[in-house]
Amino acid sequence: MDIYDSAQGRRSAILQKLREDSTVNVTQLSEMFGVSEVTIRKDLRILQERKLLIRVHGGAIMVTSNAETDPEERNFKFKQLVNVKEKKAIGRAAAAHIRNGDTIMVDSGTTALEIVKNLDSFTDLTIITNSVHAMLEAIKYKRFKVILLGGNVRETSLSTVGALTESNLKLFYCDKLFLGVDSISVDAGLSTPSIEEASTNQVMISRAREVYAVFDSSKFNKRALAFIAMPEKIHTVITDYHISAGIRNQLKALNINVETVTV
Repeated sequence: MDIYDSAQGRRSAILQKLREDSTVNVTQLSEMFGVSEVTIRKDLRILQERKLLIRVHGGAIMVTSNAETDPEERNFKFKQLVNVKEKKAIGRAAAAHIRNGDTIMVDSGTTALEIVKNLDSFTDLTIITNSVHAMLEAIKYKRFKVILLGGNVRETSLSTVGALTESNLKLFYCDKLFLGVDSISVDAGLSTPSIEEASTNQVMISRAREVYAVFDSSKFNKRALAFIAMPEKIHTVITDYHISAGIRNQLKALNINVETVTV
């Protein structure tokens, strides 16, 4: 077998693993095939050029109709692979704002999910969420009251949205809302590609004593289709240290607390 055949076989095996798992990791593929990570990255680049996968930080995901036609409406697994270290650090920092006895609300974002993964030190919390992923993480602790909001399920994020979700939300108040954000601009406010998600987020904000916007700095200076709220509705922004000094100062001028984390 010559080098070309070996490479072709390896790339076919990568595609097969993608079909099985939806995502692949460079390090794992390197160990699986006994080749360098440089070689795997070259394989992924070639497969992406052929439009057979989409490369993300640390690996790749399957090509889906949403990913191809609407880059803003990536599926949940795609988002979990982007800016991973930043999201984990933001999740830890946000969890430090929670106090025992709090009722917290967590939306469906991947950064907000990282907060739920950092609740080991708490014994008494009520967690309200429209995210199936966040609910599954929360019930692992086996000591919190966990409320999953009903509604229409969005396939891309496994989150509930719509009139039924919003009706459920109006039954509750919470101490702190942790809101993941797809796009934020000081001038245009918070926004998301999904009209239903924007409407649900608006009701969430109305039920919260304090609103924490949690997102990595790549979301700044962007605007998506559906408006959620102006920045003045946010009490605290928690993001990574790549945020520019200019944006930080603009947010602080709006009396928004700005907390940055170092990865």
